[in-house]
Amino acid sequence: MSAPDPRRRHLGGQRWEGVAVEAYKAADEPFRGVTRQRLFGADPGGRSELRYFEVEPGGWTTLERHAHVHQVLVLCGHGRALVGDRLVDLAPLDALAVPPRAWHQLRAGDDEPLGFLCLVDRERDRPERPGAEDLAALRARPQLAEFVRADAGGAPGPQSR
Repeated sequence: MSAPDPRRRHLGGQRWEGVAVEAYKAADEPFRGVTRQRLFGADPGGRSELRYFEVEPGGWTTLERHAHVHQVLVLCGHGRALVGDRLVDLAPLDALAVPPRAWHQLRAGDDEPLGFLCLVDRERDRPERPGAEDLAALRARPQLAEFVRADAGGAPGPQSR
């Protein structure tokens, strides 16, 4: 008897064999048009989790922070990210480090999905969302005020890319 195939065979587009496209979060949470695929880490044994997220054109991830680190690698599309108090442009193969306790949010451009891999510890803390004071502090800077999205717009993203 042979061991199971250790690969997650690429199926084309941004899909992998045996990997379900999942909801990013509950639909009433503050994001729009995001899906998640767990490539590694859903099964016991590993110390990290590698996930693929896809943000539909004009969509965004939840504005949040936590104690664990995120390491992000953009695979496709263009967008922008808030990390701490800084906005950065994102393009394919850009690597983005999100340090502990830094507010962060990723947004896709209006013309194409933003797809990225995200590596995190398998055991990690729960995200913290900004309170009114946190939002006011972020929005006190005009460029951040224009970027930050904190409303619940959790429409599910594309399910069959």
